[in-house]
Amino acid sequence: MHTSIRYWIGVASREHVMKGICGGFAQLCHGIEAPLKKMNTGDWIIYYSSKESIQETTPYQKFTAIGKVIDDDVFQFDMGNDFIPFRRNIDFISCTETSIHPLILHLTFIKNKKRWGYPFRFGHLEISEKDFKLISEKMIEV
Repeated sequence: MHTSIRYWIGVASREHVMKGICGGFAQLCHGIEAPLKKMNTGDWIIYYSSKESIQETTPYQKFTAIGKVIDDDVFQFDMGNDFIPFRRNIDFISCTETSIHPLILHLTFIKNKKRWGYPFRFGHLEISEKDFKLISEKMIEV
């Protein structure tokens, strides 16, 4: 049985993150199942949005949502046009979108500070509790 809480970053446009918040779900890496299956009930996910929408070219570069995995259910959802992505139920908490730039030097998962975007390339990554706390404290501070 898996007992320790793990912490994740999901990468998606802000527009897609907002759809997930409204629907109470996480969808990652164009709807593939594998990253969602790595997460367990009680794990936390922070979304990072490099852009506001898929079509946008202007960098957004903010952490846009925080949520907790609430069950073990990985399910498919028919969005039409033969697109049936996998999703997970997430309880999103109220937070403020936060720029990544002041945090780059302090985040341990970013090894090369000059090429800080590199870890986000796969769309889903596990981070340390320390990095999670650093980001979430900035997003939740009043």
